[in-house]
Amino acid sequence: MTSRRSFLKTSAVLGTGLLMAPNLYARNKKYIGVQLYTVRDAMAKDPVGTLAKVAKVGFNSVEGATYTGTQKFYGMEPKQFKQVLSDNGLKMLSGHYMLGEGMATTKGTITNEWQKAVDDAAAVGLKYMVCAYLLDGERGTLAHYQQTAEKLNTAGEICKKAGIQLCYHNHDFEFKQEDGKFPYETLLHSTDKHLVKMEMDIYWIYRAKQDPIALFNENPGRFPLWHVKDMDNTPKQMFTEVGNGVIPFKEIFKHADKAGLKYFFNEQDVCPGDPFNSITQSYNYIKKNLV
Repeated sequence: MTSRRSFLKTSAVLGTGLLMAPNLYARNKKYIGVQLYTVRDAMAKDPVGTLAKVAKVGFNSVEGATYTGTQKFYGMEPKQFKQVLSDNGLKMLSGHYMLGEGMATTKGTITNEWQKAVDDAAAVGLKYMVCAYLLDGERGTLAHYQQTAEKLNTAGEICKKAGIQLCYHNHDFEFKQEDGKFPYETLLHSTDKHLVKMEMDIYWIYRAKQDPIALFNENPGRFPLWHVKDMDNTPKQMFTEVGNGVIPFKEIFKHADKAGLKYFFNEQDVCPGDPFNSITQSYNYIKKNLV
């Protein structure tokens, strides 16, 4: 039988837990990250110099975009790449990877030598690995998306053993209905919420005419990563620097805890000129208004 003293002690602990509950998903606000796809041409030519320039802008974290089993991290082995990051005061918190169904000869994908990719990610210190994109042939029917969900669960289990969280990154094609249902719903609800979380690309959510805040409320804690990029106010709805467009980031960031946000990365798929000018504009707006 539980004694009164034990009961009171347990109640106090539970009470403290309840008081802390709103902060369960709270992010570390010191990190402002950039997705290196934004400066992909520069990274291809001079990754060491490019990372130094990224750090000079003010970013202190990055998300990678080009890992393969042969290329590694922008041509560098994990130990070397981690040192270059450290030399510039950077951390790579996340990296993008391909599913690999349509890339049979490419290693380091979810379907080809995934364990090696996970081992390399752990060596660099990644906290997240993200399925970045589904090729046209990797989409198809809801049944195919269901199979993809199962592959993500398996990959997420391997990540978990290495202390890494797997995520899935959306575009807008996941919100084109198949048999009256969004494929994104299949990916979201047919994956284990502990093994597979979501990296929300807020631009593409708006492009698909979806409500990010509704998704946060319906799936609390499921969105630890965000891509922060803006949409211009033109009929073409093109990419633009954060703060120059129509996406209400200040309002969206009010719901960061509900989403489960841990880290976010500025990304701009296409820039009007020098990408470093674009990421500098975005960084300055983010630093002043969103963190």
